[in-house]
Amino acid sequence: MNNIHRPVLLAEAVTALIDAPLLQDQVHKIVMIDGTFGRGGHSQLLLSKLDSNARLIAFDKDLDAIAVAKKIIDPRFSIIHSSFAQMNQYAEPESIDGILLDLGISSPQVDEAHRGFSFRRDGPLDMRMNTDQGITAAEWLEQAPQEEITKVIKAYGEERFASQIAKAIVAKREEGLSPKTTLQLANLVASVVRTREPGQDPATRTFQALRIFINRELEDLEQGLKAALSLLKPGGRLVVISFHSLEDRIVKQFLQAHAKVEVPRGLPVREKDLPQSALEIIGRVRPSKEELEENPRARSAIMRVAEKRMGALA
Repeated sequence: MNNIHRPVLLAEAVTALIDAPLLQDQVHKIVMIDGTFGRGGHSQLLLSKLDSNARLIAFDKDLDAIAVAKKIIDPRFSIIHSSFAQMNQYAEPESIDGILLDLGISSPQVDEAHRGFSFRRDGPLDMRMNTDQGITAAEWLEQAPQEEITKVIKAYGEERFASQIAKAIVAKREEGLSPKTTLQLANLVASVVRTREPGQDPATRTFQALRIFINRELEDLEQGLKAALSLLKPGGRLVVISFHSLEDRIVKQFLQAHAKVEVPRGLPVREKDLPQSALEIIGRVRPSKEELEENPRARSAIMRVAEKRMGALA
């Protein structure tokens, strides 16, 4: 496959997965999960590094991604049209050697106006990752109470003008002019947000909030992290790439919570007698200067790597 979209931190993510000590002396078949296939960059590089006995299972909610995945002719590879949040329905506990989650939205999705993710290109205000199910952003804005719109934009977009934006949306709706396209919404938001961060479009936070809400991204992330922990073999690695503070906070707190053992204060327990924590945090990686120069969209990316401990209690 040519002209594959190059994901952020591509080489670093694949290296983190395949460099796990567990894989260095493997004699059994390696099984990995790419929880966010996207346009196949991670899966293709993983397949080039894995041996002929390996297996790679990929997931994606996006039908366009599924279409791309079906062009991969490789007996080691399979694609499932589902969220990574449901990956534990397709694999047994402690059967996976490595799991990759590349969160958020991909550049092709933003660049394709008909998907409704871009505030710079006019298209229907859809925003669904899986266009087979759920309501569009336009449909939700047409019926949601003002208080709920405010809550979503504030919580998922961290937008300080959330109440003013929600009020303007409802006012337009009452005039029979509820936003149906991306530019209609972007222009409406711009008319309310009078100050903005340098270099950032005033609609950035609102579009982020609606996309996260419509696709249940944070709920999927929380569920997916729990599934990943149960699926990983002891010694297997979890690699997660996030692009904004809301999702990175969830990842960071999850890893930290499972990398320590809580012992009631005052108990006379020696360190060597403590139960083993489920995870060991391997590290955090940001894009290199060279990658940032090639792809400015990578500037907010953070990759976190953790390894399931041998004998861990997940």
